[in-house]
Amino acid sequence: MAPIDDLDPQALLARAEQCVVERRRSGLTELLLASQWAVLHATDPKDDPGHREVPGGDRLVRVGGEGTPRLRQLSLAELGIAFDTHTTGARALVADALDLAHRLPQTWAAAQELGCDTWVVRKVAKLTRELSAQAVGLVDTAVAPVLNTLPTGRLLALAEAKVIEADPEAYAEKVEAELRRRFVGLSRTDTHGLRTVYARLDAGDATWLDAIIDQLADILDQREDLRPQTPRDLGRDELRALAFGWLARPVEALELILDSTQGQTAPAEVEEEPSRAVALSERALELLGSLDLTRLRPTAQLFCHLHQDALTGRVPGVARIEDLGPRLLAHLATLLGHTNVTLTPVLDLATQRAVDGYEHPTAMRTRTRLRNPADTFPGSTTLTGTGRQAVDIDHPVPYDPDGPPGQTRDTNAQPLTRGHHRAKTHLPYQVWIIDSTTKLWKTPHGRWRIVDHHGTHLPQVLELDPTFPTCVA
Repeated sequence: MAPIDDLDPQALLARAEQCVVERRRSGLTELLLASQWAVLHATDPKDDPGHREVPGGDRLVRVGGEGTPRLRQLSLAELGIAFDTHTTGARALVADALDLAHRLPQTWAAAQELGCDTWVVRKVAKLTRELSAQAVGLVDTAVAPVLNTLPTGRLLALAEAKVIEADPEAYAEKVEAELRRRFVGLSRTDTHGLRTVYARLDAGDATWLDAIIDQLADILDQREDLRPQTPRDLGRDELRALAFGWLARPVEALELILDSTQGQTAPAEVEEEPSRAVALSERALELLGSLDLTRLRPTAQLFCHLHQDALTGRVPGVARIEDLGPRLLAHLATLLGHTNVTLTPVLDLATQRAVDGYEHPTAMRTRTRLRNPADTFPGSTTLTGTGRQAVDIDHPVPYDPDGPPGQTRDTNAQPLTRGHHRAKTHLPYQVWIIDSTTKLWKTPHGRWRIVDHHGTHLPQVLELDPTFPTCVA
């Protein structure tokens, strides 16, 4: 194959077209592999020789829509390792593959002509998953003939319309359910210490929120002492973002509004009723002005990871804030400047403890999660800091009730999400402890992975010792 630098325009375009076909063929192969994995793990664990029921044990589950075959739930973790994805990603891949093969056969056959990317047919499978085995046929019949010719946007719009047509009552129920799914969420912190806030609100609440943000932005536009010191003028979007930040401190925001509205009177010729967002009676202003609003401040817990050398100035002052990410020490003032600060003792992660029992004490659990900022199962993306979701603390070397004392210790502890903990417990995974933050894993079918602070690695493994392999990075 000629190097890319040697290609003329015609040859380059031909190579691009070839890449499209190869990408689609690769995606199709992934679906075929996922489907076959389900076939290989379709037997009921209850039929295994010597099977006995244990809490959290393996079981058959249906991951696809109605009419698709079931597979062993705990088998999905190892498939995720092979595909270098999270267990939930492997589950989604298997679900889509089974839906296409068993519920959307015409669409599946058309997809194998490589006329569209596999993510498109996977999207159709996901859209139709809640339809009955009979109703999904309407979508299959409509989508398959135009799968390889209709532009993706129009194709998915057609699929969505046919989903509604196939079961209008279910769609009406879904609309009603969506009306109850109001939320406010946050993105991850980016490299500049910024986050995106996204919300789903009633239209009326959103309108009032927009009004109060505009009001605070107008005040900040007039109060240079409250704005970040910058040699340039702030645009309207930046002012509104600053105003939105003030809403996170309602006490200070209320004081700011009170300061800006006291003593102001509307012109006599203006008869328009003031906005609800700014309308306060004189009595309300008087009462609010007499209150100690600092008592209304909320409380929060902030976990800051900071090396001693940063405090002494030997290295640049960078701290890692859980849920926020790395921040300059100078920027901590933006987190703490509007709060009453109470310091708690520093946790010394160099300490090692051991207890004679199965349960990990609270202090040991905390140290384990701080040493391991993520689930230590291969390929997992779940973060496990103290402020994160609940995780199990696992014994990498299984606990033996009849074994020696001190088995539960800092060097024999790792955080795992519940699903990964179940897979490790009930399937023949093996784990070796390299150190308190590094583990070597072997899956039931012989896939090797190293998990450490840098993530999941594919090691070279030399089986020099049948009980403990020697790894060469």
